[in-house]
Amino acid sequence: MNLKINSRHVEVTPAMRSHLEAGLAKIRKHFDHVIDASAFLVVDKAKEKDLRQSAEITIHLKGKDLFAEAHNADLYHAMDAVVDKLERQVVKHKEKIQDHHHEKHFECSSASGHL
Repeated sequence: MNLKINSRHVEVTPAMRSHLEAGLAKIRKHFDHVIDASAFLVVDKAKEKDLRQSAEITIHLKGKDLFAEAHNADLYHAMDAVVDKLERQVVKHKEKIQDHHHEKHFECSSASGHL
């Protein structure tokens, strides 16, 4: 999977990159049809110091894009939170696909049984 990281007001270190890659590896355990991912890390000079660091990730699946963002005082916590949000979205997407395919097989088998 190709991971592209952009940032504003922060230099992306190798530790940040490996942290994101490890988080995305968790997502790939659930669903391995991830084409690529892009992350955007931001440190703003917001008045609310607690929420001034944010992470956004978009992952591209076959036929669908998933997006999540999280804000935190610590950039690593923001990255963890955004990965957790995406992980929930991927699991939900996977369940929706599997349920859809299951219904098709059920309809086909019941339709052929009536002949």
